[in-house]
Amino acid sequence: MTIFNKIRWAASIMLVFAIVLVTNLVDREKYDSIRQSITTIYEDRIVASDLIFELSLLIQEKELAMVGRDSLYYQERYKNANREIEELIRRYQETKLTEKEKVFFSQMRKGTNELMRLEDLYTESGELRDVDLDPIIVDINNNLRDLSKVQLEEGKRQMDMSNKAMETIDLFTQVEIIFLVIMAVLVQIIILYKRREA
Repeated sequence: MTIFNKIRWAASIMLVFAIVLVTNLVDREKYDSIRQSITTIYEDRIVASDLIFELSLLIQEKELAMVGRDSLYYQERYKNANREIEELIRRYQETKLTEKEKVFFSQMRKGTNELMRLEDLYTESGELRDVDLDPIIVDINNNLRDLSKVQLEEGKRQMDMSNKAMETIDLFTQVEIIFLVIMAVLVQIIILYKRREA
């Protein structure tokens, strides 16, 4: 085998190695993207949706107590409910918030703070009639609804990113298979060609 043939074979092997390495690195990047999207969908969207649901239930509980002028609720339950709300808000704040979500979250947070402040005033005075909580509760519910819609939008966006990454992986896998078939055919041609020379 001449030096030129050895260089040609070495270059061919290096080319195959480089192509396989590059496609592997691209595949790894896309798999990481899919893994991140799935993690984000769970940690930052599904968990956040559950927290929004739990917050909605507690706000609804407050609304029913307000409408029913339930003094027992304000004597026994409202402080525990406020602690639960604070914990849910803290946990929600730990999720990855989008810019749009930050706005709704901030508004919801202000509303819950105001609601708790007015409830404290009521429990001190005993006169819920003097405090109109309905507009605050409506605003909080609207913000919770907006936050819920953000979860759907962001979940869809993450799924779209995952699907695009999967399409890229599928494309590279098909290109790799075609490349390997071509290489196998070329190797067969080279082997058969050399046998005819002999």
